[in-house]
Amino acid sequence: MGRIRVLSPIGVMTSATFAAPGLPREWAGRTIGVLDNTKTNFDRLAGEIGTLLRAQLGVKTMLHRRKANASTGAAPEIIAELHKECDVVFAGSAD
Repeated sequence: MGRIRVLSPIGVMTSATFAAPGLPREWAGRTIGVLDNTKTNFDRLAGEIGTLLRAQLGVKTMLHRRKANASTGAAPEIIAELHKECDVVFAGSAD
């Protein structure tokens, strides 16, 4: 009989806390980032939200980046790019 390796889905607990800044009052001219976790249809949802944000709130740019898969974190270079280029970033999931 072969051996089975069981992995725990529990992540590493940290005690660090931080305060997230509030959302901007004015969206016109802003660059909004979207971090896609690769679940089915999220790209379609993000595209529609981007269209609405540009048309109704004057958002300048939507920057859509996609993780490698739904079960892992985003690559450091994706996080760095979103941090550098975007005023606000949304992470999402869909099915």
